[in-house]
Amino acid sequence: MIPDAHLMIVDDDERIRTLLQKFLIRNGFLVSAARDAAHARRILSGLDFDMIIMDVMMPGESGIELTAHLRETRSTPILLLTAKGDTEDRIKGLEAGADDYLAKPFEPKELLLRINAILRRAPAPEPEKKIPKVLHLGPVRYDIDRGEMWQGNDLVRLTATESHLMRIFSAAPGEALTRTKLVEELGRDGGQAQERAVDVQITRLRRKIEADPKQPRYLQTVRGAGYMLAPE
Repeated sequence: MIPDAHLMIVDDDERIRTLLQKFLIRNGFLVSAARDAAHARRILSGLDFDMIIMDVMMPGESGIELTAHLRETRSTPILLLTAKGDTEDRIKGLEAGADDYLAKPFEPKELLLRINAILRRAPAPEPEKKIPKVLHLGPVRYDIDRGEMWQGNDLVRLTATESHLMRIFSAAPGEALTRTKLVEELGRDGGQAQERAVDVQITRLRRKIEADPKQPRYLQTVRGAGYMLAPE
């Protein structure tokens, strides 16, 4: 089970909705509940969930219809519940994008096993890449928040384009950026002339960063991929 996994139950039957909510809370989940698809949409407009458990047969928009709608923008795992257990309904639910399907009546333990199995299969969210506020480039340091470059106590003067390039590189340290990408980020029209202009700006920037601009250590050329800022 994902620690503190937040589930949403969508069911128009208040008795079932309450029983499921209490059962899942006892088993360590955070649980929110919606009485129909419209109510679920309002909750989902402001919250993300680790999984949605949804009844198929509801007044108004059905669980299958809501599943298909959610799949247009979300990859949240969905388990459908229904009183109809035949193959056709199962296929409709899976075709709409559901991850699993459980026919009523069911044993609560089976529901719990299925929830845990689906959560284990769900890809873990990638940890947010933390970028330091100051990048160290040998004796040179670049303050990302202020957009300033320093060498010791001396401020290194940057042109507007050099400053813009440093902001672009510092947002993706260790990542190769193509000349085409750099031209786009600089807000210029494409073309070989602009790409060559980027090469010139890189050469000038290296003179302010590198001990030996001809053998760059921090603002590297990545063959076939572009340029990369490689801070310490």
